[in-house]
Amino acid sequence: MALGFFQRQEHALGRSFALSAIVHIVLLAVLFFGVRWQSHAPETVTVDLVDSAPPPPPAAVEPPKPVPKVEPPPPPPPVAKPEPRVEKPQIAVPDKPKPKPKPKPEPKPKPKPEVKPKPDPDFQKRLREQVAQEQQALDQQRQERELRELLARQQADAQRAASAARNKALNAYIASIQASIRRNIPASAIEGIPGNPAAEVDVLQLPTGEVLDVRLRKSSGHPRYDEAIERAIRKASPLPLPPSRDLFERELKLTFRPQDK
Repeated sequence: MALGFFQRQEHALGRSFALSAIVHIVLLAVLFFGVRWQSHAPETVTVDLVDSAPPPPPAAVEPPKPVPKVEPPPPPPPVAKPEPRVEKPQIAVPDKPKPKPKPKPEPKPKPKPEVKPKPDPDFQKRLREQVAQEQQALDQQRQERELRELLARQQADAQRAASAARNKALNAYIASIQASIRRNIPASAIEGIPGNPAAEVDVLQLPTGEVLDVRLRKSSGHPRYDEAIERAIRKASPLPLPPSRDLFERELKLTFRPQDK
């Protein structure tokens, strides 16, 4: 039964497809021919325009005359429109300023008459007195300047004299120290030294003359002579004192030469 059902169903399906195809074909043919029948050019209709109906025919039987073809009147010519009038703008011209009246010239003042000064009988006297006072002040200033210069020269001379006296006394003091030291240098240390070379020595002493230190600052070039000088300085301690306390020098710079006496 199942097999027979499926077989019947397949035969009905084929007929339905066939009927559907025929219907579609007929529909397409109707649409095609219907559109083609209607696609023809439209008919033209000629119409003659007349101003009035034609008169009735006469009573006699005459062949009808042809009615002349009345052409429509030509269209009226176009009327040109007038161009709009452009009015010029009115420009307000300012009024010219009225000229100002010229000012009247002011009257010039009359020059005042010169008033000549009256002669002063005491003018010359006062002038002489003023000149005399100025000259007196100048003389006083000159005298004061000369006095200051004189005092400055005297003071400078006094300082130079004092400095010279101090230097002389200091040189005498140092010479006395050198003489006391030179007496302690043996002759054997001087023999055989050519020329007169100098040896410079720095000596540090106390106010009592005792020697604290001896330092050779410049050698004479002969070590034997330099060593003899150092021994002589230490042997001469205490060194001679100066005649005045203001001449004392804590540090002495002494120079020795073999030919000095």
